[in-house]
Amino acid sequence: MDFKFDDTIYAPATSVGAGAISIIRVSGPQAISICSGLVKLSHGTLSDAAGYTLHYGSIFAGDGQVLDDVVVSVFRAPRSYTGEDSIEISCHASSYIVSSIMQLLAEAGARAAEPGEFTRRAFVNGKMDLAQAEAVADVISSSSAASHRVAFNQLRGGFSSELQAMRGNLLDITSLMELELDFSEEDVEFADRTNLIALVDSSLAQINKLASSFRLGNAIKNGVPVAIVGAANAGKSTLLNALLSEERAIVTDIPGTTRDTVEETYVLDGILFRFIDTAGIRETSETVEKIGIDRSFAAAERADVVILMVDSTSSIEAVKESVSALSSHLDPASQSVIIAANKSDIADSPAGLDALLPGAQILSISARSGEGLDALRAALVSSQSSRLSDAGETLVSNARHYNSLCAASRALSLVRGGLLSGAATDLVAQDLREALYHLGTITGEISTDEVLGNIFKKFCIGK
Repeated sequence: MDFKFDDTIYAPATSVGAGAISIIRVSGPQAISICSGLVKLSHGTLSDAAGYTLHYGSIFAGDGQVLDDVVVSVFRAPRSYTGEDSIEISCHASSYIVSSIMQLLAEAGARAAEPGEFTRRAFVNGKMDLAQAEAVADVISSSSAASHRVAFNQLRGGFSSELQAMRGNLLDITSLMELELDFSEEDVEFADRTNLIALVDSSLAQINKLASSFRLGNAIKNGVPVAIVGAANAGKSTLLNALLSEERAIVTDIPGTTRDTVEETYVLDGILFRFIDTAGIRETSETVEKIGIDRSFAAAERADVVILMVDSTSSIEAVKESVSALSSHLDPASQSVIIAANKSDIADSPAGLDALLPGAQILSISARSGEGLDALRAALVSSQSSRLSDAGETLVSNARHYNSLCAASRALSLVRGGLLSGAATDLVAQDLREALYHLGTITGEISTDEVLGNIFKKFCIGK
């Protein structure tokens, strides 16, 4: 829809019936006057109320009967979430009461808000940039301490501050290049090429660092993918059930029970993990099982952490066979690999495991009895805690931001190449403008109604 910002909107800000209190938000130029006509205070009116004040009053139904006693919060522009005059009505969490109040608001001239419209107004009114606005939804949906930390840092402007500083430096370069174009006939250079290359190199390094953090940021946001792989009947499904403390996967003594991947999320020490139980790796002529095994390989390739299950009752030769089948699908440089020697309650780990996958951590566990599972959980948390520590405060978790950073990096690489080769100033300036454009799309300095509509439609009503 075409958003208008000269009208007044309302929406429930809390789930109706889920608690004792519900909150209805109202924002726009007539927010205070409309609510002043609906809420009768014991002293004065809402129209006379100062901002950042609370008021107790009553709302009357159309028949003159008291609908509910409410507490009203008053926020006056520009010191509100949206930057407009705003009201928050706290009432009892009855679906009848909430719907009746919203009907009264509609009859008084307000309209129901679209998804994300409050935050969109906050963006348009300069209360936050687009990256911060998108972080609002991420904060609301954060399901772990780590994902909350990433989203809240972005909401507080940490990511935006880095981008603004970088964009300011590139704007300075662009201004000098544009100045040279104005005096092209005099053949003068206002910008020292050596200094420009150093500044571009610095910006490129920063952009590439942010872009490279997307894999971790996206994993923290959606769950760190942990693939549990290994030979058939090694205990993969039993391990999944033990980690989740529930019977999530079917466990039998029949090899090949798991035909497809089974996924479930679980929070360990504030980090959301997405465990993926996979089909057992073995030679088979059964078509469906072959498809499941191919999906096991794919899951291993995509995972940030791979738990390679080994049956301690098997010979080292059998273990080597399953490891050999998997090794080409693993990347120890970018993945954490844990070899879990299962069934420690009935057998010792096969000798020679440390030589199978150099750099892999080896743990002796029993998925059935629980022996060694605390050490496995600690290893999972440690694998991500170290990555978070190395990444610093700012992590990119939004795919749109990642794509814009990659585009800006490509443009700046062209700028660097042009400066080194002595390319014409107008060509270098065009690549600089391209880089600035892509960085500007992240914070919303450059945006279209189509992009904004696509972003805010994913928000919940009332936010």
